[in-house]
Amino acid sequence: MQVFNVQGMSCGHCVKAITQALQSKDPAASVRIDLAAKEVGVESALTADQVIVLISAEGYEAKVA
Repeated sequence: MQVFNVQGMSCGHCVKAITQALQSKDPAASVRIDLAAKEVGVESALTADQVIVLISAEGYEAKVA
């Protein structure tokens, strides 16, 4: 599982937006989001760079944890 620090997440809408963005490119992706820790865990065939681009496109700042 890849883990990313994501700034700007604050609610269920954020969780849904990020999850849908990642699963749009990899429907089999498993996404675990911890709002309190500002972390997103991704089990996917996507590369870390692809995940960061997809999260950033939703308006969040992401980097590898």
